[in-house]
Formats: sequence, structure tokens, C-alpha cells
Amino acid sequence: MLNSPQRAAVLHDEGPLLVLAGAGSGKTRVIVEKIAHLIASGRYPARRIAAITFTNKSAKEMRERVGKRIKGDAADGLTICTFHALGLKFLQIEHAAAGLKRGFSIFDADDSHAQIKDLMPGAKPDAVDDAKNLISRAKNAGLSPEQALAAARSTREMEAAKLYARYQARLAAFNAVDFDDLIRLPVQILEENAEIVAGWRERIGYLLVDECQDTNDAQYRLLKAIAGPRGNFTCVGDDDQSIYAWRGANPENLQQMERDYPALQVVKLEQNYRCSNRVLRAANALIARNPHQHLKTLWSDQADGERIRVWECRDNEHEAEKVAAEIAFLQTSRQVPWSECCILFRGNHQSRPLEKALQLLRVPYHLTGGTAFLERQEVKDALAWLRVIANPEDDAAFLRAVQSPKREVGATSLAKLAELASSKHLPLSRAAQSMGALQQLPPRAANGLGAFNDAIADLREQAARLSAADLVRRLAEKSGLLADLRAQCKDEASFQRRKANLDELAGWFEGGPRGASAGDLAAQLALLSRNDKDDGGNQVRLMSLHAAKGLEFGYVFIVGCEDGTLPHEAALEEGSLEEERRLMYVGITRAKTQLWLSHSRETRRFREKVRLKPSRFLDELPAAELQRDGADPVADAERRKERANASFAAIQALLGE
Repeated sequence: MLNSPQRAAVLHDEGPLLVLAGAGSGKTRVIVEKIAHLIASGRYPARRIAAITFTNKSAKEMRERVGKRIKGDAADGLTICTFHALGLKFLQIEHAAAGLKRGFSIFDADDSHAQIKDLMPGAKPDAVDDAKNLISRAKNAGLSPEQALAAARSTREMEAAKLYARYQARLAAFNAVDFDDLIRLPVQILEENAEIVAGWRERIGYLLVDECQDTNDAQYRLLKAIAGPRGNFTCVGDDDQSIYAWRGANPENLQQMERDYPALQVVKLEQNYRCSNRVLRAANALIARNPHQHLKTLWSDQADGERIRVWECRDNEHEAEKVAAEIAFLQTSRQVPWSECCILFRGNHQSRPLEKALQLLRVPYHLTGGTAFLERQEVKDALAWLRVIANPEDDAAFLRAVQSPKREVGATSLAKLAELASSKHLPLSRAAQSMGALQQLPPRAANGLGAFNDAIADLREQAARLSAADLVRRLAEKSGLLADLRAQCKDEASFQRRKANLDELAGWFEGGPRGASAGDLAAQLALLSRNDKDDGGNQVRLMSLHAAKGLEFGYVFIVGCEDGTLPHEAALEEGSLEEERRLMYVGITRAKTQLWLSHSRETRRFREKVRLKPSRFLDELPAAELQRDGADPVADAERRKERANASFAAIQALLGE
């Protein structure tokens, strides 16, 4: 049953609506119920409704929940996807308006970095990274190269804007876009082409946007362009959980929305269904110190729960040992599943002592953000082949595919091929098919290129007949990737492990439509983030506070609560604490049952001990909700006795075995 504010949000179906949904207040349920209401009421057919999320994982969850809520074919045609997936769909339909041909490629971060590095010969790595970030920032602000140059306020920004123009020209030559273009180009087209914008407003009659506090300027402009002046949309978000300014998110878009849409209605969801009241009181007190346009006070009808433990530790190794021991105790004495325990930290480097301590106690754990599936060598090689099959003009994909596996085409031969391609104004893939070009290469290189061309031609022909999954399996065989893996691996176990990655890649497309374009497959995969397949199973989860947003766990440990770590040193230097406070708020509100906050007295820097100060955020929490080490000797004694008994029982059980 919906509560009163949730019901108001669901039933509001005319004009703009902003739902300020506090942590754990059931926002996904509101979106799902609203979709059901819009369809059942006859206001909009499913094909004219689009729900936009920020991750593929949340889009998948929403699709599953809508599928359970709406029976039969009533939801056919409904769009539930990420901003970037919507941008991809737009460009696949309106490719001509963007100056693209069908089957265009999406450059990933590595491809983009390689191109920018190539355009900056002799530049140091930091300079390349800086230029790439400035170009990305301009694109996230919705700026074209010309607009970025006009907006430049320093020599550094002017040079980056000029580089942006050259980089964009190279993308056009490759018939490619990068990740940021998936939003920027649709915005540009919709804002400049009245006919196309009218068509898309007819196509999408009602828009729902989740996590709208995380929109950057270009994403907000995309929302405005599709919604139009009538603003038939529901935006759901929480200004208190805006923690992505470092990647372009602009929480001020919520205030801009009120200026752009004077008729905007605001509904606040404040009942929390996740946390104990004690955790909520602490979270409310902390976040109340930030300025607010609309202050929310979360509450729950659940019990108060245990007080929040605050641990002072000698150093990060002692801290890690205490956390690991407490988790082991929870599992052995209270039968808490490993997966209900989560350790959160400000930076990924903080995981090392935690991993060591967990390993010593044989506590199974999963580190979110470890080696990403899509970054594994054999997976990236297969994707490069898919991209070349779909887009012969994708030189970046060609250079990877033609060397995966090695086929006697060395750097010298590729440089010669690039020279010939440039002289004839051809992409590398087309030049490699030219008899004239092959005759100018050494025989072994020419034979290797000839075999590569034959394999690509065969796979391109089969792409029209095979299912998506079967095309990937066929590619693994025909390309020689599987044979190369077997040659690389020293034993059968490692070969089977790496082969399983290619099998899993094929499995991602299982059930896909027969004849789906290889380009569509590669493009869809380019949209997947590193955490989309990040399932830890029944293991303790280790992750950054940024990665924890949207998740919940019974027992949460936030480590490294020191000034300089949380809040981060850069925020202290800049006097900018609001986002760091929101980050701490996000961490606190992940805990359903119990929460621990720990800090160290000292650390080592350059072999010297450095004294640390507890995080100022600890002093912003209500003292009545905390139990600090040593503050309650009776409770501490009880805890020590309970743990000693649990340890004794564990030893007895071990001896009994």
C-alpha cells in the first residue's frame, strides 16, 4: 500500500512534478506504480512513456518490477533505459542529422584517450589526462568545439577547445562518437531542429527521470528538450544524495527546474522503510547542516535499534583487524549472512589492509570495482572485432582486431598501411582490402592482412543470419581468439577461465533478435558500466562510498573517518564540505540494522608517524545516538564477554570436527 505522499506522486499526471525522495523512501516503487497508473488510466500508451535511470543495473531492476506489476502486453513498447542508452537510440534513428552513417562506433575511455594522446605528440601523461578531462567537461556542459572556444577563460581552456575540434574531426572520420557525445549530439539536434524535436515529443509523451539530482547540464537540457514547455514529466531525486559533482553532476539543476517550470509541483517522501530510527536521527542531524531549498526529515516506524558504534583505532591495520573480527563474530554468533555486511571507504586504496585482515580470518569478500569484466583482454578483443564488422571506418577497432591475435602484421607494416590509407583518404580497413596496398607490404604481412579480411568478410555476411549470441561465439572461433587463448595459457584451468569470459559475453546477448546488427551489439555493450555485472554473491562487500549509493545492507562499517580522508583533504583545502557531508550521509543511510564508524589515531607517511584527527562529521552526529569506545564501560564489558564466549564456542566446534 502506498503512503499518502507516494499516492499523490503517482496520481499527479498532468504538468511537471518533482518528487524529493529521501533515502529508503520507496522511490522506485513510486516510479513503477506511476507507470502502471499512466497506462491503466489511458492517459498514455506504454510506447509513449520513457523512464530514465542512471545505471543499467537500476534500469534492469525497474523493468523486472514493471513486468511483475503490469500483466499481459500492456507494457509493450515501454522505454526503460539510461540517459546514454536513450541518446544512443536517438542517434541510431537520427544519425543523418548528426553527420553519422549507420553502424557508427562508440569509443570507450581507452579509445578516446589514445586518440587525444595521438593528437598531442610528445605531451606528458598528465597533460593528456587534463586535456581529455577538459574536453569531457565541455561536452557534459553541452558545448560544441566552437562554443567551448568562445567560453574559454584561460590559455589552458583555449588549447583544450582547439584540441576538441581536432578530436571531433577525427571521430567524424572514423564514423564514431564517444560516450559524452551520446548526450551532447541529441541535445544539439533537438535544440536546433524544430521538426525533429516535434517528432520526439510525439514519440515520448511522458518522461520519468530517476536520480535527477545527478544530471549534468547536457542531460538536463535533454530532459527539457523532450519534455517541452508543457513539461509532462516526473523527476525523482534527492538533493541530499548528490555526490557526483566530480563527474559533472549539477545538483542546482533542481533549482533551475523550478525556474524553468513555474507550475512545478513538489512532493516530499520522508518515510524511510530501510533504517532504524537511531540511524535516521543521526543522518538527519548531519545533513541539516547543509543549505536546503526543501528540507526533509526522514522518519521510520521501525525500532530505534542499537546505538551507532564509534571506534578509535591505533592505525588502519588495527582498524581493519577490528572490522574483520566483528564481521566474523556476527556470522558465527548471530548467523548473519556474509552478504549482509558491507565495508565502505572514501578511496579504493583503503581496501588493502581490509582485504588482508579478512583473508587472515578466512572471511569471503567481494571488492566492487575490481577488474571489470569488459576490461578483460579477450573481451575487449572480441568487441574490437564486432566494431570492425559493423563499421569498417573504425580505425581504432581495426588496429586492435588486426593484432588480436597476432598475424605477422607488425608495427612497421601497420605504419605503412596507415600512410597508404592517408594518401588515398581511406579508413585502414578499406585500405587493407586494396590489392595495391597489399602489394606494397611484405609478403607475410600481406598474407596476414588477407586472412584477416577474409575472416571479417565471412563474419559480416553471417551477421545477418546468426542470432546475436551465436555471432559472438562464431567470432571467437573464426577470429582465432580461442586458439590464441589456448596457446597463451599454460594450463587447461586458465584456458577454461578465459574462454568462460567469451562464453559469458555471448550469454549477455542470449535471446536477442536474430539478425541484430553487430554494431548494435557493440554499442549496447559500450554503455555498460563496470558495476553492471558486479554481483558479490554471499560475500562481504567492500566498496567506495560513491559506489554504495542505491544499495542497502544489514550491517555497515564506514572506515577512515578522519579529517583529510572523510572529509577529503581537497574539500578541506577548498572549504567545500557540502558534497563530502552528503557522501557521509549516503554511507550512514545504507545501514538497515547496525552501523559502525571508525577512525585511526595515526598513520605512516614517508616512514614517519603522522597524528590524525577524527572526522569533524563525527561531532556533527547527536551524542545520544553514539556509543564511543570507553564511554560505557558496562556495555563494553558485556560486548567483550559475548565475543569471548563466541570465540570459545567456535574453538570447541573446531575441535569437535
